[in-house]
Amino acid sequence: MFRFRYLCAIGALCSAPLCAAEELSDTGEFLDGVAAIVNDGVVLKSKLRTQIANIILQAESQPEPIPLPPADVLREQVLERLIVNEVQMQRAGRIGLQISDQMVNEAIARIGAQQQPPVPFEQMPQILAADGISWAQFREDIREELTLEQLRRIDVGQRINVAPREIQQCILDLESNVVANSAYNLSHIVVSLPESATAEQTAELETTMQEIYARIQDGADFRQLAIRYSEGQTALEGGSLGWLEGEQVPSLFTDVLVSMGEGDVSEPFRWSNSFHIVKVNELRSAVQRSQIDQVRVRHILVRPNEIIDDATARQKLNDAVERIKNGEDFGEVAKLVSDDPGSANEGGDLGWAGPGTFVGEFQATVESLEIGEMSEAFQSPFGWHVAEVLDRRVYDNTEELKERNCDLRIRNSKMQDETQLWIRRLRDEAFVDKRI
Repeated sequence: MFRFRYLCAIGALCSAPLCAAEELSDTGEFLDGVAAIVNDGVVLKSKLRTQIANIILQAESQPEPIPLPPADVLREQVLERLIVNEVQMQRAGRIGLQISDQMVNEAIARIGAQQQPPVPFEQMPQILAADGISWAQFREDIREELTLEQLRRIDVGQRINVAPREIQQCILDLESNVVANSAYNLSHIVVSLPESATAEQTAELETTMQEIYARIQDGADFRQLAIRYSEGQTALEGGSLGWLEGEQVPSLFTDVLVSMGEGDVSEPFRWSNSFHIVKVNELRSAVQRSQIDQVRVRHILVRPNEIIDDATARQKLNDAVERIKNGEDFGEVAKLVSDDPGSANEGGDLGWAGPGTFVGEFQATVESLEIGEMSEAFQSPFGWHVAEVLDRRVYDNTEELKERNCDLRIRNSKMQDETQLWIRRLRDEAFVDKRI
């Protein structure tokens, strides 16, 4: 089914000028062509066609299909996204940013796990092949997405700072704000101002956003307008931001969402160097307090190295275990034997730890132990361990979670605006020659 609709989408595009402009080889096959020259790279027409087909397929496969703009407008929007991506990929190449095969595999495994029913990583090539999707191309698409995400984190994210006073103010605002006690499924239209925008440019963009808002009020499809006008990272997905818990909603939306209900669309509002319109697709109550299971554990680690091989490391640890069983204090033995620089001086004490703190082998061993029980020697990627559970508790981490979520909300708000400026700057500095 996927393959049939995918090919139909490709075929539909051939009525547009792009396909008509293709040249034929001597054997009658279509030759690839250049859609745009970008600095010393290119965007190929084949990639443009594929991306447009994917967007058409995605729009048509929604429970409520997304109306798309005219073919020439959609083609221009998709081409612009590919140009911007190419500029970013060139930037990633210049700084030596690379995504390993292992990172790609892990990302694909997460995608498979999110399917209903879940798809094991080993079955992904066959599943994709049945839908007519190239495994090699799929991997390259994932690699590109990971590269762009990592590049933004390096070029933009690392320059964003959050002051303690901002976090405290955020917490105060959330505690008195209905947004903090809700979860939102949002869609978003954003259009950025040029750097050093004039009053005339600002007024012109504000007028454009008011016109978009008026069309939405008159019944136009928000998703269609997002695809056509928005500069956001999810524009071609109809501007969808998905579900966000109240404390994770970017702070630029907080004041706007207070008075909004399900189905409401905000009037255009300005935040820093951009104008926004946000829509509440769905709204639900969110959990206010958080409790986690914590364990306090101490351990001894012996690492194999150039001098001590794996068998010797294991024997060294077994000797330490025998000393403890014969009455020596665990903490004192840890200080003398353990290779863990973070806990050895504390007698191996790792302090209180919550879910996901330890690697799989260590976590599994700790979960199998009773309070006061010591494990046998076991191996993890770090070396050979022996562990003892000192205590367990249920811990209310609500306040810590509020701080983390506020830090994330503030960073996300700053990240959105800074990313748009960064992308605009890269695009403006690039040489681009569109060939269609």
